[in-house]
Parts: sequence; structure tokens; C-alpha cells
Amino acid sequence: LPGLDPLSAVWVGIICLVFSSRLSTMKAASICPNDQTGCHLLPLANLFDRVIQHSARMHGISDDLHSEFELYFLPSKNQIGRVSRNCHTSTILTPNGKENAQRIAREELAEIILKLLVAWRDPLWHFHQSMSQHDEFTNFSSNKSLEMSDMVHELRKGVLKVVEKMQMLGIISNSVGDTGSPEALLTSDSAEWRFMKDYDLLYCFRRDSNKIQNYLKILKCRIVPKHGC
Repeated sequence: LPGLDPLSAVWVGIICLVFSSRLSTMKAASICPNDQTGCHLLPLANLFDRVIQHSARMHGISDDLHSEFELYFLPSKNQIGRVSRNCHTSTILTPNGKENAQRIAREELAEIILKLLVAWRDPLWHFHQSMSQHDEFTNFSSNKSLEMSDMVHELRKGVLKVVEKMQMLGIISNSVGDTGSPEALLTSDSAEWRFMKDYDLLYCFRRDSNKIQNYLKILKCRIVPKHGC
């Protein structure tokens, strides 16, 4: 590069490579690259592994954003203590702890996962729109909030493929909620997120994304226990 000594030019090149590689991962990768065909050909254990890995990445992004949000907008610990903890998904009954999650029916656990994912579809898009208006937030952070929103959509599609595969194999019944109509899975209180602050939304999503990841692991180990459990 003109005007730069060789060492500086090397550092600039490294920074550009890192930044471009980060940008290339911004769009949420599809769990089923070839849509229907790609998933139907996979063994059930592999499908579970894909959605679990996807949920882990999603939770990791939410954790990063939560930490960054605290750094920029909540510098005072006293202020953090006053944040509301009422999540709009509190009306979705979820099992507390691993033992309780192992006790409920597999169909019910699958439906809880789907309900949580559907409940975050609109709030995360709203959160991304809000973040893009904050000057304090970098473009990279705003892109991460968009990726998080995309990942929820992709994860829901992946979980539906897992459910369809289990039903096809006769592992679970066809009683899991109306997958053709996401709104049918929502409660009448599901729009309460509109009254929540951005930090509360992020806190709640970090909590729920952790639940989703754990429930998927538990469901996999109950159905295909010989594969990494």
C-alpha cells in the first residue's frame, strides 16, 4: 500500500481479512442447504446436531450483544439492578431444570421449543431496527442483531424438519402444534414485547435462547441417546 511501511501494510491486510471473514458470516447459514432434499436425506441424529449447533451460535451472539449492551448503555450496576425482568414469553410454560424437561412428553417439549422460537420472530426484528438507530452501537453490532433475527427463522425451520422426521419415523405423534400457522402457537399476551425496553428484550432472548439450546440437547438425548449424549 502506498505511504505505508511493509509492517504496517501487513497489519492492514490482516485486519481487512478478519473483517471480511466476519462479514461473510453475518447472514445466518441455512440448516438445510438444499431445503427439503437436504434434510430428508440426513439421519435424525445429524439433523439434531445441526439444530443444536445453530442454537449454540444463536445463544453465543445473544450473549455477546448482551455484554456489549451493558457496556454502552448500562454502565452503572445500580441501574442494571433496576431493569425489569418481565419477559413476554413468561406465559409459555417451560420446564425448570433438566430433570423436569426429561419428564414431560417429547411432543410437548418439541412444541415448547417451537413456541419460544415463534414468540421471538417479531421482537428481534424490532430490536434490530432499534439498534440500527443507536449511534453508540457499531455497524458490526447492528449486523449481529440482524443475524440473530435471521437465525431464529432458520432454527425454527430446522426444528420443524426434525419434528417432521420424528413423525415420519413414528417416534412422536402428529399432535405437535399447527406448524403451518406460527400464529396458532402464540398466546394472547405475546404482543407484550412492544412495551419492553431494548435491554429487557435482549436479556429475555438470551435467557430463552439458552432454554432452547438445552431443550434441544435433552430432546436429542431422549430420542437418539447413543449419539453424543
